Parts: sequence; structure tokens; C-alpha cells
Amino acid sequence: MTKNIFLFFFICLSFIGVCFGQRPVNEIEITDFRTDTSKQRDLIDIGRELLKIKPPGDQDSTGQKFYFSFLPFSTSVPGGGTALITSTTAGFYLGDRKNTYLSRVTFTPYTNFAKRFGFPIRSYVWLKENKWVIDGDIRLLKYPHEIWGLGKQYGPSDKINLDYTYFRFYQHALKRIRGGFFMGIGYDLDYRVNIKSTSESSLADFTGYPYGTSEEGASISSGLSLNLIFDTRANSINTLDGNYANLQFRFNPTFLGSTESWQSLYLEVRKYYRLTDNPDRQNMLAFRNFFWTVFNSKTPYLDLPNLSWDPYNSSGRGLPLSRYRGKSLYYLEGEYRRDITRNGLLGFVIFTNATSVSGPKSDLFGSWSLAAGAGARIKFNKNSGTNIAIDYGVSKGHRGLRLSLGEVF
Repeated sequence: MTKNIFLFFFICLSFIGVCFGQRPVNEIEITDFRTDTSKQRDLIDIGRELLKIKPPGDQDSTGQKFYFSFLPFSTSVPGGGTALITSTTAGFYLGDRKNTYLSRVTFTPYTNFAKRFGFPIRSYVWLKENKWVIDGDIRLLKYPHEIWGLGKQYGPSDKINLDYTYFRFYQHALKRIRGGFFMGIGYDLDYRVNIKSTSESSLADFTGYPYGTSEEGASISSGLSLNLIFDTRANSINTLDGNYANLQFRFNPTFLGSTESWQSLYLEVRKYYRLTDNPDRQNMLAFRNFFWTVFNSKTPYLDLPNLSWDPYNSSGRGLPLSRYRGKSLYYLEGEYRRDITRNGLLGFVIFTNATSVSGPKSDLFGSWSLAAGAGARIKFNKNSGTNIAIDYGVSKGHRGLRLSLGEVF
């Protein structure tokens, strides 16, 4: 408990450092680090040349235009087999780009044409002049995957296969207080039904955890959240300048429909350090860390902090989905990003991460799980900065390939 309190205050200091250690942010005018993309090249340019399509005329400064990126691919999935995944990212401005950040909506449906499907929609929308930011996450999933129980004591083969149907509805509305500070409230719903193990051991027997693990049962967490964000990233799809911090306290009372009453705290800080002043080149160090904990012993099992299920599902490169789960989890990641070609078409990243989780036989910060890897970047849309990200990561007992649109964080 003392370690958790110490960590909480440590990350709070990091949060404050991000918020107050920046250059002043003008209340109206916000400078986009890269507005001239004429020297850049992307896959859309190559497609236009091959098909001999004349590009449209230059857009005015309002930037009221959608920039679409589309990536279909097939990949192996947890639990075995493959699935067809189609990722679509839309970047757009709802105001003049001089005082409004780039909004994004990501839709990533997938299916194996059998018993596995998903329809996730993730949005981060900036209203005119950045007066409000609307953060949304809606999912309908049937996605069997492996789990390893609580803590770190389980080896790579100590797992069972879990199946359930999941509906998520998160919506947060935050109003700008000053500069990059935003504060607001939200509603968060996690609804899981037909929870069952497809292995010999049941979920309750395997985990030894009594809440939210009953066979064929349902787990409902319905609650409100208080949210504080500091965000000075003009582009969250591919950050070139600015920083980000997120503090969320969520409480799930039974009178709102929750199976059990419980609370959680999530605190994340991201820092970006440009190593060049040339806006046409990518040369950057990026870091992130988050602390995620719950405050009630009756928190449903699948709502406990776990790797890869953070708000953006972006943690754990080089590790299996849901590899570590516990009542408290700390995650740290660093990445070096660099262009290969001068026109920005090709680039690469090198990354590493570390995870510590609490459990029946493991203490937070008592041991760490490490992963590392490298990836290629192909510019799909230079106007929105969207890259095709191909990352290969390795860790003890696991290695894997990860494809996505946009940077991981």
C-alpha cells in the first residue's frame, strides 16, 4: 500500500511537471508544428501517380476536410486462428486549424467469419477553438483470448482460454479551463455476458477470484468518471510536438446497475522530445507511463487493471494480450522515432517497455516484465500524419507482429 501511495504521488508530480513545465499555450492561437506538407510524400501520392489522378486544389486554412486512411489485413489472434481486420482512421478539423486541433475517429472491425467478431469505434474530437474535447469508446466484441490469472507468477504456458460477449460504452466531455487544461465528467459502461472458459479449468477455479468469474454469468460495471486532461498535441494521430497527461477517477455504484460497487484510478503521462527543429523530419524520443489501480476487493475480474486494456489498448507491445492482470499495474515505455527517407515516406522506431503488477504472489515493483522491439513506418496520409505501423516485439516466452494505423502513443 505504501508503494502504491508513493507511486501515485510520483506520477502526480510528473503530471504537474508536464502541465506546468511547458511553454505558455495561447488561449486562441495554436501553432500546428507542420502545416506545409508539399515536401512530404505518402502512399496517396504514389497511388495518384500510378492512376494518373490530378490532386485537388490547395485547401484554405480552415482545414474543414476529412483525411481518411484505410488498412485491411489478416493476422493471427489470441486463442488460435486468424481474423480479417479492417482499420479506418479519419482525421478532420471542426474549426480553423490555427486554433483547433486535429480530431480523430478510428473504426477497426474484425471477424474470422465464425464465432469471433468486433466493432470498435474510438473517437477523440476537438470542437471549435478547442473549447471542448469529446472522448469516446464504443465496442461490441466477441473475442476469445487467453488469460494468465492474477499477478506475475504464471509462466507462458499457464493459461486458459476465455470467451464472452462484451459491450463497452464510454463517453467523456471535457471543457477547457485554461490553455491545455481540460476538465469534465463521463459515463462508463462495461457489460459482459456468457463468460465462460473453453479450457478444462473454469475461470473461478483457475483464478481463485470470486467476483465476475461465474460460468455463463454476466458482469456489469456502470459508473461515472471525473476526468482531467492536459493536452498540447496538435495531432494525436502522429504527435510532432506537445505533451499529454490524463487523470481519471471512476466510481461504479450498484444503483447505476453495477454488479458490485467499486472504484478505480488511472493516471498517465506522455512526454515527447524533438531532437531536430526541422518540421519536415521526424527525429524524436517519446515516453509514457501509467499507473492503474482499483479500490475495492469486489472489483469484477475482467475489470481489473491488465496489460493491453488501458484506455487506448496500446500497452504491451511484445507481450500477449492480457498477459498481466492485478489490482494495481504500472507500465513504462520508451520509443525512438526516425525518418529513413527525406520525404517522410519511410521511417522506423525502436521501443522497449516494462510492466509491474500486484498479485497474490507478486508485489508491485517487486519484479518487472520486459519487452523490446523495432518497427517500420510507411506514410499513408501526410495531411493527417497517419502512418502504417508495423511493429515486431519480443519478450520472455513470446514474440509477435503488430499492425495498426497511426502511432502507438
